[in-house]
Amino acid sequence: MSDPRLTPDPALATQNRPAQVAVPVADLCRRPDGPRDRQVLFGEPLTVLHEASGWAYVQAEKDGYCGHVRQSALTAPRKATHRVSVPATHAYARADLKSPDLLSLSFGSLVTVTAETKDFAETPQGHIPRVHLAPVDARQTDPAQVAALFLGTPYLWGGNSRWGIDCSGLVQAALLACGIPCPGDSDQQETTVGAPVSSDYQRNDLLFWKGHVALVVDAETMIHANAHAMAVRYENIADAIARIEAGGDGPVTAHRRLGA
Repeated sequence: MSDPRLTPDPALATQNRPAQVAVPVADLCRRPDGPRDRQVLFGEPLTVLHEASGWAYVQAEKDGYCGHVRQSALTAPRKATHRVSVPATHAYARADLKSPDLLSLSFGSLVTVTAETKDFAETPQGHIPRVHLAPVDARQTDPAQVAALFLGTPYLWGGNSRWGIDCSGLVQAALLACGIPCPGDSDQQETTVGAPVSSDYQRNDLLFWKGHVALVVDAETMIHANAHAMAVRYENIADAIARIEAGGDGPVTAHRRLGA
């Protein structure tokens, strides 16, 4: 049986129109007005498969995830040149940090730079500090370091941004920033990212529980977005394993290593 998260509904796939996200963050819902499954960020490319009653049924380019977003959150595609490489940034009315801020953007958002000054990059949305951007094809090399950018971010089920993120959203943001393909949900990540290992924990290993995933920082520490702290936090691995099992969510179900 096909996974409806990754396989477009043939009854709804009546269009094939490129678009991109035009708001800082948009919910990707299971059905119109339904529960949030994931989120998509400003500038992310999508394929619109169907439109009705103010909603668009789309498939995200970054991971193939399908869902419904509000039509008002979409616009015609524009070629991105840069991505936000810090936890969050602002687009200002002028190349002046004291000018009004027009838009807030999360890590990973995609923008089109049309001109540059000494300190700012001009985009159709406003002027963004150059130090907050990286070329769109630039890749980082350490997922755990990327995940650390989100420390303190509030936990949000299905969240993918600095304003709120969940366990699989954190792992996906960290891996995609390093050029490593990664699906959106933890059960998908558990079967497709890396390979099983049974040795000691190494930096950037992934630990899975039923419905949860964490990224190893060192032999004793992991980082994860979790409902226990309601935020992205570091946690001792042994303590987390004991706490999660005592809480009724069971033991570790997989230990996987990137590049193994």
